Amino acid sequence: MKTIAILFSLFLCQIAFAQNENGNITVSVENLSSEEGKVYFALFNEDNFLKKAPIQGEVSEIKEGVAQITFSEVPTGTYAITAYHDKNGNQQMDFESNGIPKENYGVSNNQMNLYGPPLWEDAKFEFDGSEKALQLQF
Repeated sequence: MKTIAILFSLFLCQIAFAQNENGNITVSVENLSSEEGKVYFALFNEDNFLKKAPIQGEVSEIKEGVAQITFSEVPTGTYAITAYHDKNGNQQMDFESNGIPKENYGVSNNQMNLYGPPLWEDAKFEFDGSEKALQLQF
């Protein structure tokens, strides 16, 4: 009887650990128009989406028209990713005087808001803690 109880306890522990796994999210942008500058990527949850510093931020060089990064050790949850091509190397997204971005950008799910900044509801996705690959379009 003790053997069954121990095995059952081990099984429950495995389920608990499996539900709390962290994984990696690899994000790429292909066919960039220029290899000037770098591409900045940001991983957000709903609470900090475009309002506060991201959960994780990564920067990629551009090689053969492709920028790619990996967000590591991401817990399960709901997230959104943004990225922009910082062509001039000033480490910030530049805007026209009317608020329109001067630099190319994209968001997860490739849903762009034509009337303002990206929306959480359009960009969010579920992450189950396993490996995930996303491709953003600028």
